[in-house]
Order: sequence, then C-alpha cells, then structure tokens
Amino acid sequence: MDFWGLIAWFFWIFVFAAYLMVLFSIIADLFRDDSVSGWLKAVWIIFLVFVPFLTALVYLIARGAGMQKRTYDAAMQQREAQDAYIRAAAGTSSATDEIARAKSLLDSGALTASEFEAIKARALAEPAVQRR
Repeated sequence: MDFWGLIAWFFWIFVFAAYLMVLFSIIADLFRDDSVSGWLKAVWIIFLVFVPFLTALVYLIARGAGMQKRTYDAAMQQREAQDAYIRAAAGTSSATDEIARAKSLLDSGALTASEFEAIKARALAEPAVQRR
C-alpha cells in the first residue's frame, strides 16, 4: 500500500466512524423523543437500515432542532441529578444548611469572618446558577 492509499484508508475509516456516530445519535434521539409514536419510530429505523445515508440526512434536516433541544434537556437533567447527588454526598442539601454549618465553624473559630462571608455568598449564589 502506498502513501496515498494509506491516507485514503484513514479517510474512509474516519467517514465510517462519523457515520456510525450520526446513526447512533439518531437512534438515541428517536427513543428519547416521547412525542413520536412507536410505529413512526419503527418506520425511521427501517429506513435507516435500508436507505441509511439519505434517511440520516432527512432526519437531521427535518428533526435537527428538536434533536438539539432534547439532547440539551437530557444533559441539563443529568447535570441537575449529579449536582443533587454531590450535595447529598457532601452532607448539605440546601444553601441554608451550608450557611448554618459555616456559622458553626465561625463560632468555633475554625473560620474567619471573611471566609464565612465568602461561603455565604457562594451558597446564596448557587441556586441562581442552577435555575438557568
């Protein structure tokens, strides 16, 4: 195999991998979307099997915006669940709990007043960031 043959081989491997990523993204989006009936999902899958490139292109053109929104919503749901888990694992479930814990550390002398104010500001700012 010569140099250009090797370059062509890598190019087609890249194209195939990109196609598989698009195909799996479409299938995941189909099963994530509750507004599409089971029959319509089956039709999309059948077309993806028999006319894959054209079907993928049509799907991305016709449903690309919704696909983006569903992916974003799923990522935000996962982030919220992860944040809730981290807060639960850390032992604080709300800003009030974190401020109360910091206040007890301030009263015991483990924190300075400026450190307490920084913790308090961060705890109060956290819910505003999560609501976005």
